[in-house]
Amino acid sequence: MTSLAPIPAPLPVTIDDVRQAAANLRGQIVETPTAFSRTLSQVTGARVHLKFENQQFTASFKDRGACYKLQSLSEAERRAGVIAVSAGNHAQGVAYHAARLGIPATIVMPRNTPFVKVRQTREHGARVVLEGEILSESFAAAKRIGAAEGLMLIHPFDDTRIIAGQGTVALEMLAEFPDLDCLVVPIGGGGLIAGVAIAAKAHNPGIEIIGVETALYPSMYHAMRGEPAQCGGATIAEGIAVKDAGQITLAICRELVAEIMLVSDADLERAIGLLLAIEKTVVEGAGAAGLAALLANPQRFSGKRVGLVLTGGNIDPRLLGEVIRRNLVREGRIAGLRVMISDSPGTLAKIASLIGEGGGNILEVSHQRLFLDVPVKNADLDLVVETRDAAHLDEIIASITTAGYPVRRLRSTDAAG
Repeated sequence: MTSLAPIPAPLPVTIDDVRQAAANLRGQIVETPTAFSRTLSQVTGARVHLKFENQQFTASFKDRGACYKLQSLSEAERRAGVIAVSAGNHAQGVAYHAARLGIPATIVMPRNTPFVKVRQTREHGARVVLEGEILSESFAAAKRIGAAEGLMLIHPFDDTRIIAGQGTVALEMLAEFPDLDCLVVPIGGGGLIAGVAIAAKAHNPGIEIIGVETALYPSMYHAMRGEPAQCGGATIAEGIAVKDAGQITLAICRELVAEIMLVSDADLERAIGLLLAIEKTVVEGAGAAGLAALLANPQRFSGKRVGLVLTGGNIDPRLLGEVIRRNLVREGRIAGLRVMISDSPGTLAKIASLIGEGGGNILEVSHQRLFLDVPVKNADLDLVVETRDAAHLDEIIASITTAGYPVRRLRSTDAAG
């Protein structure tokens, strides 16, 4: 007698739930564009289509789930108010849409939350409570405050209506580009990828759903394998730096997600830089995770029609500036050089002339005489040089070397003094 495969349990969110969310959200959120990127397709070897969720009013896909969940509250729940825990995008989504719908909102944020995010959340009309050093401590505070004041907790991801609201991203993408082969989606707690997977698989059961986590916070990656996850550390993708995957989202991911990839912060920085340079769009670390996965695994996506969700654009301007500078160093467009010279008049001018004649630009210069192991009649000349690209840098180094001055490139860890 042939044994039958077990029938999978019904998923907690259905395509009808996502469609209902889409109907409710019409006119309430931004139906963001999806666009084909010719240049990123050339860079990655895939056919890349971008969903610009960084163009939502609060610059994040979180508007969708937050708005749909708030719409579902009873009149009594609306009068009592809601409470949420977040250090960023969920906070702003709940605060903004609660204000629109006339619902009092309290947001509990860790004490170390950047002031700009606290200010933006308050400007949307929410009461902000700063409590706890990390999100788990803030979550405990929110449950205590919510119980004491009778507030409805709006979970950032492990809620069926939040998941359904986030799934509307895929409905819009596939309405514009119905023949995509796969969708690559950042994962924090899993609300977005769970909703996207439900909507996309209903449209095309053969479509691949691939998740991306930062390597420092691989919570869903290990949860799907039934393994404990080691999470922690500072990452540029704080929006997906979640230590524990949701239980509802995990159940959906186990059924519908083909693979989860882990990316480094270096991959994320490069992706942020490319999106800024090529698409002229600003994304935060989490928002760049999909492109980072393509850059790190080009053979996996070669020739495929790929949809990427740019989940948000809330990145601190100072951090963005630092990412831009670090990418310029990686590309060889800014480099540190150490040149051994004789400590005699006119030598610096000769080096400067060689760089200038080669089309380079000197950004910084310093002599090292006292703190390095060099002969007393010599000096090390440390330069920060701007060039067109890595090949141009090599030409300038060759020119200096040919003139009789030994050169080596400085690593970021090399001391300048």
